[in-house]
Amino acid sequence: MAYVIIAVCFGLSGGIVGKYKGSSFWLWFLISGVVPFIGLFAAIAYRIERDELRRECPRCGKVVKLHDALCTRCGAELDFPDVAIAPESWERAPAAPSR
Repeated sequence: MAYVIIAVCFGLSGGIVGKYKGSSFWLWFLISGVVPFIGLFAAIAYRIERDELRRECPRCGKVVKLHDALCTRCGAELDFPDVAIAPESWERAPAAPSR
């Protein structure tokens, strides 16, 4: 019973870290719950998806991550682009008007 409590706590921690980094909560919950210490460390060491450069598919126009070899919408094979689009983390919400 103690292992289940520890596994759930590590699973929640890993899921929260994974979701914060732009990945799937449930995937990191399962990984961190099955192998508690290693799973949580892997979630912490995992790259931040919102900081990845992006590119536009030449066939359908969908914006995908730079490291994707195929477009997830139309399946087109993507070559390495000359120009990349800024990551999602660089885009800012419009500022509130000052008074």
